[in-house]
Amino acid sequence: MAKDGNNGAAEFLPDRLDLDALRAAAAGCQGCGLYRNATRTVFGEGPGQARFMLVGEEPGDQEDRQGHPFVGPAGRVLDRGLVEAGIERDDVYLTNAVKHFSFTLRGKRRIHQKPTAAEITACRPWLDAEMAVVRPEVIVVLGATAARALLGREFRVTHHRGEPVPLGEALAVATVHPSSVLRAPDRDEAYAGFLADLKAAAQVA
Repeated sequence: MAKDGNNGAAEFLPDRLDLDALRAAAAGCQGCGLYRNATRTVFGEGPGQARFMLVGEEPGDQEDRQGHPFVGPAGRVLDRGLVEAGIERDDVYLTNAVKHFSFTLRGKRRIHQKPTAAEITACRPWLDAEMAVVRPEVIVVLGATAARALLGREFRVTHHRGEPVPLGEALAVATVHPSSVLRAPDRDEAYAGFLADLKAAAQVA
């Protein structure tokens, strides 16, 4: 098997493409070097025929420890936004562009590191497989890393947030990552913009 990015995740894909098979195969992925330090692969979660797929950057510290996407502080912002935008959580598949936590140690703290272009590319086969199985109507792209993975290097979330963009058979709507709301000088204003984008996504479904 390929290790540390020879062919990325592609050689770890199972023969049968369904979510259970993908999740089981991804648990042993060594398609890039991130698997060495991360606790586990954090694969996507949600119904197999969800209308909405939300794609973030990578698992954070809590996601890596618990094994589920969006269970940390950013996840609470996202949960609130989904409720207020009228998007049912049961109609949402949550995942990330990169499935392992990238971090550096600062004392005992694990500090988030933005995944590299090579790591994003290496992990792309998992995201492609998830999209092929779930076949969402709307893909909500959360932040610049997810936008780079799905919409290309030239796409700018700040210029096109909230705008429906064709992506395969789906429509993509980009917005900021919910973690950026927590870092914003004016959280209320940042959250209002984030919510407006989620409402735009809800309207195109």
